[in-house]
Amino acid sequence: MDITTNTVFIAGGTSGLGLGLARRLREAGSTVIIGGRRADRLKTLAEENPGLGTVEIDVTDDASVARARDQVLAQYPDLSAVITMSGIMIAEDLRDPGHFRITRDTVETNLLGTVRVVDAFTPYLLGRGAGTIMTVTSGIAYVPFPLTPAYGITKAGIHSYTESLRAQLAGTGVEVVELIPPLVATELMGPGQLEDPNAMPLQDFVEESVGLMAQQPTPREITVERVKAQRHAVADGTYDQILTRLSGALAAFGH
Repeated sequence: MDITTNTVFIAGGTSGLGLGLARRLREAGSTVIIGGRRADRLKTLAEENPGLGTVEIDVTDDASVARARDQVLAQYPDLSAVITMSGIMIAEDLRDPGHFRITRDTVETNLLGTVRVVDAFTPYLLGRGAGTIMTVTSGIAYVPFPLTPAYGITKAGIHSYTESLRAQLAGTGVEVVELIPPLVATELMGPGQLEDPNAMPLQDFVEESVGLMAQQPTPREITVERVKAQRHAVADGTYDQILTRLSGALAAFGH
């Protein structure tokens, strides 16, 4: 993936990992457009980051995704890459049936939102005969974080979907890449995550990830060193050990 000449749309690029990648790819020379739900946030980011494109998008709404696609393609007809970054991560207590609302919203945003965005842009990229679709999963797709079960099932689902998408698009010129972050110091689960000593600093994650993206050919999976233990836990025989460690967070619900 040529990070110096691409035109990249990042759905969910208004904060955290998405914004970090957007700024780094812009710095490398790519044209970058970020999508998000809040017009005021997009306006502020455009003012703070000259040259950064913005578009409103709600990945849970079919019509919004279609409008965003049409706007992006009208303004940036050379679009060459789409990154599906939108996601939410909320703790759930599975002993309380009221958690289902969180499960439903998480699946709607993370999993179905990814499919909506991919579906919206795939015909264009296929017609172009070249390009990159990058989905975003997590180390949690490979060893779950029991405190956030819905997040885990969406990320595991996106991994499986990405594998199928890659197989179906083989030979079309459109590459399919999976970005697999570890725990990173963002506010995905609130301000406390920024101070988590186990979280990878955002800038370190961005630099290592973009370095991997720039390799030729593009790796099918972008895995920074910090996430490899989780990604390969089954093969390495460390799955139970890592799951036990991650289960320690259940104390927050009194388990």
